Amino acid sequence: MIIRMEPLPLSGITVVAVEQAVAAPFATRQLADLGARVIKVERVDGGDFARGYDTAAAGLASHFVWCNRGKESIALDLKDPRGLEVVRRLVADADVFVQNLAHGAAARLGLDAATLCAAHPRLIAVDISGYGSGGPYADKRAYDMLVQCEAGLVSVTGTPEQPAKAGIPAADIAAAMYAFSGVLAALVRRGTTGRGGPVEVSMLESLAEWMGHPLHHTIHGGTPPERTGLAHAVIAPYDAYPTADGGRVLLSVQNDREWRRLAEQVLKRPELGTDPEFATNAARVANRQRTDEYVAEALGALGTDEALARLEGAGIACARLRDLSEVAEHPQLAARERWREVGTPVGPLKALLPPITLPGGESARMGDVPALGEHTGTLLRAVGMADGEIAALRRDGVVA
Repeated sequence: MIIRMEPLPLSGITVVAVEQAVAAPFATRQLADLGARVIKVERVDGGDFARGYDTAAAGLASHFVWCNRGKESIALDLKDPRGLEVVRRLVADADVFVQNLAHGAAARLGLDAATLCAAHPRLIAVDISGYGSGGPYADKRAYDMLVQCEAGLVSVTGTPEQPAKAGIPAADIAAAMYAFSGVLAALVRRGTTGRGGPVEVSMLESLAEWMGHPLHHTIHGGTPPERTGLAHAVIAPYDAYPTADGGRVLLSVQNDREWRRLAEQVLKRPELGTDPEFATNAARVANRQRTDEYVAEALGALGTDEALARLEGAGIACARLRDLSEVAEHPQLAARERWREVGTPVGPLKALLPPITLPGGESARMGDVPALGEHTGTLLRAVGMADGEIAALRRDGVVA
């Protein structure tokens, strides 16, 4: 029997992206992984500035490697009319256009969603911004940490004494994933109506949506949740506790039945299961310090593996607090064969399969990370330019 694998869902879709940093590149990388052809338009003088963030990935920038596999790079000077004309030619044959230039820059170039969709009714054009197209913050610079502050994420992250930003670019990622899902929704709509249209995503609005729990807690309950480090503001015990071999184990007790099992089987203090000062979650939260002391005493006498085994045996949700080196060797990721290699200008590098799995279909297309301008010549020929024209553009610094 011949088993027919379903093609990747975005095969045949072409995306043109004038993008930089994280939000737009991470969105378009999702599209590339699902089969879309993504043409990345970069500056001639160094390209996407994320290329220069660091050299941690074997000499390449870790952000860039993460966000830009599977794309074709063309380097253009968009301030030169000839460079801008190349983008217009590319867009004329595209299904999707994505940009995250500074506020107003795309409109000045005629590359904003409204202008492009008016010229190309089937095109889906995405504007990703920091704060949206209007309002008093529209012109503000919007780097990830700044938006984390404006959206309140920093106010609920950290310890009681010190707020902290998230250790990943949460605002960028939020905007990227809403841009990605917005493109998918617009493609479905185009399939039924024949028309594309603009998609607008802002980093602030994306991250504010992710703040739903603390926002509702505050605006309806009257008080913001406290910063509690690794603990939970309204559940106890729910924290990370040190073990005898220097590790840390996080556990979460979600109901009073679980607390009784924890008290009996792990703490070896069955009387705590019915003690009025600990028997209910509300009581444990009110007596959080003593609750944590009992848990810490019991787990501190055990090695990490033994502590996890006892918690699992008692049916208590738990986890090992891993550093990033341990995540790279995570047994679950290894067992599910989630690691692959992608090509880069410095050779193959390890990368995780994207988390969207489509059983019965082709595997995600994890293409190479492009060098700056690697595909410039090929793409210029594809839009009808002769070698002489291309040579002139290179000589004038319009392309690289």
